[in-house]
Amino acid sequence: MNNEEVRKLLEKAVLSVMKEGTVAVPVLLLKYYPKLKLSETEAMLLIHLIAFTDKEHKDFPTIEEIQSRMSANPETVIQSLQKLIKEGFISIDEETDPISGIHYERYNLQHLFEKIAASCVEEMNLPEKAKAGKPGKEGKDIFTVFENEFARPLTPMECETIAKWLDQDGYAEDLILAALKEAVFAGRVHFRYIDRILLEWSRNRVFTLDQAKAYAQKFRGLR
Repeated sequence: MNNEEVRKLLEKAVLSVMKEGTVAVPVLLLKYYPKLKLSETEAMLLIHLIAFTDKEHKDFPTIEEIQSRMSANPETVIQSLQKLIKEGFISIDEETDPISGIHYERYNLQHLFEKIAASCVEEMNLPEKAKAGKPGKEGKDIFTVFENEFARPLTPMECETIAKWLDQDGYAEDLILAALKEAVFAGRVHFRYIDRILLEWSRNRVFTLDQAKAYAQKFRGLR
């Protein structure tokens, strides 16, 4: 085997490793970290924590493990980690394994995603009714209603989807909530299905809550 053949084999091996090791980094983190006043070092540290959790199933990598993957000096890495904890971007949770009873710690990045979501919504120039938190079902704003139905906080992308429905697509808030109700009724509570409902209603000139109710009843009768 000549040198050229060896080189091509090595390239294929490296490409294979790269494909298997891809990490899903939230694009909104890359977009909003400057607005959140995070440095490149701090943003990269967060990306490494995401990689440790998602790809290596390490919820609490050691300082040494984190430092070994960064070009910043150890003091800078430690200071960045301390800042992220102090300013509430991440937290350290203490948990107990229900089987072994062993106590362990894990990095929790939920607050980071919440801050990104808040920055995303703030920048979107939402309609006044959304900015003011116009009450929806049970007197709650539309984002809270969705969180209650999903039984978890919304991701930044999900907040962006709701904002797009309101701002770009021009769907009425009560129509979006009606689509959410239909998704719950069908047992398919996810954003793609809700978007399909809204698109179907739009194609069939369903623009009011009463029209949506009538269309939904007709659709159920045909199934």
